[in-house]
Amino acid sequence: MPVRTHIRPPALEEILPIARQALESIRGGMAVTQAIRKHPLPHGHLSKSQLLAVYRELVRRGEWTPDPDLERRLRLKPVRSLSGVTVVTVLTKPYPCPGECVFCPTDVRMPKSYLPEEPGAQRALQHQFDPFAQVRARIEALDAVGHPTDKIEMLILGGTWDAYPKAYQAWFVRRLFDALNGRPAATLEEAHALNETARHRNVGLVIETRPDWVTPERLRWWRALGVTKVQLGVQSLDDRILALNKRGHTVAETRRAFALLRAAGFKIVAHWMPNLLGATPESDREDFARLWQGLAPDELKIYPTQLLPNAELYEYWKRGEYRPYTTEELIDLLADVKATVPEYCRINRVIRDIPSTYVVEGNKRTSLRQDVLAEMARRGTRCRCIRCREVRGQPVDPRTLELRDFTYTADYAEEHFLQFVTPEDRIAGFLRLSLPLPQAPDVGMEDLKDAAIIREVHVYGPSLPVGKEEPGAAQHIGLGTRLLQEAERIARAAGFKRLAVIAAVGTRRYYLRRGFLRGKYYLVKPLT
Repeated sequence: MPVRTHIRPPALEEILPIARQALESIRGGMAVTQAIRKHPLPHGHLSKSQLLAVYRELVRRGEWTPDPDLERRLRLKPVRSLSGVTVVTVLTKPYPCPGECVFCPTDVRMPKSYLPEEPGAQRALQHQFDPFAQVRARIEALDAVGHPTDKIEMLILGGTWDAYPKAYQAWFVRRLFDALNGRPAATLEEAHALNETARHRNVGLVIETRPDWVTPERLRWWRALGVTKVQLGVQSLDDRILALNKRGHTVAETRRAFALLRAAGFKIVAHWMPNLLGATPESDREDFARLWQGLAPDELKIYPTQLLPNAELYEYWKRGEYRPYTTEELIDLLADVKATVPEYCRINRVIRDIPSTYVVEGNKRTSLRQDVLAEMARRGTRCRCIRCREVRGQPVDPRTLELRDFTYTADYAEEHFLQFVTPEDRIAGFLRLSLPLPQAPDVGMEDLKDAAIIREVHVYGPSLPVGKEEPGAAQHIGLGTRLLQEAERIARAAGFKRLAVIAAVGTRRYYLRRGFLRGKYYLVKPLT
């Protein structure tokens, strides 16, 4: 066996002279890749992360002044923080799942439905599912490649959140906040208090669960933890398909879960699965349309069923009782339904990050979103979901923005999707205002009595550090305050006595500065 030698990565001082020359070329207008080729190292080429490290060192020494445009050009995968926040994904430990779904893969090393080769799962396995270690490692990695990490949306994956013991849930969330705060806290409440002024503030906390596990008692517990968004495994809105796939819940339970979540002000992310056992492309088109008939999810993850050897569905396929859609069938279906998505919804994903080597038959392309958008462009159709309309890194002139109120009805609520839109129909910021109807379910929280509810405020564009401004950036030009003022006007006109907001822990002081008061689970502003 040949002996493997370890090549020491070049130290910062060794690469600094060449990296400085490359950076000066980039500042002069040269493309980053061209500058890297023009200024090679003795044994290879500079990386973006090395250039970024040298740039930061020159700024630290006082030799260069900060250059936000240069730093942005050196950032790896800039789309990760162009939505205004940086997402950090963590996984809970392997634990028995209450579901028996035929499509779910099983791996003893992972929580149910996850595979160790998926990117987030790899990191979790590497850190033995320790929440503190997962967060610290991810923040360090994001910081090293130039992403801002002061506004963090924490995404907790692992299946049915409340299947885990309550003590584990509380410990897990506290350690997430300990990692953000940079110091341990004795209690979750202390960790929350520290995070209000921490360097890495939590601007969203997301869990995932099943429709039949949503109850008023759990809603109150989630708010005590700081949860602001819930991913719900809808999968299908056809009871026959749900039963065939052993999903274990009904469409009625899904509708009830949505109504409860909305009444409590949570942002709702629906998971929808085409190509389930018993479905056809045509039945999937009909099923997709049902999502907007009362449920009206705020965000959507489309997870086409993938045939995996460690799922029960594999046995159905071997018996000839199941056929995966071809890539062409799937693209055709998704191009059809994507064009029908309302403008208040954001499509986060159109396929999971499952390595193609796992897929037995059917679509193996992980670039499905790009394929679908290319097909829509060929047809002359477009998607108007939030993700397709974000301003991202484009400069924003606040004088040209139009404030629109897209009003729609969901089960037991009148919803107002307030959005600042550019002349090119790009969203610079939005607010979700929910006006509960008299028959809305009671979630047992005094903060929400006679209250209209702000379920989300989001300003798009590159994520900027707290308190910083940048010419042309959508963040920090007062859009959030103007959206709050319009929401207050609508709520008052509708006769509500107060306005409640489901604030993430790290955003509490933003609302407190704008006249909101601390309640038990929400921040509340009297409208009288």
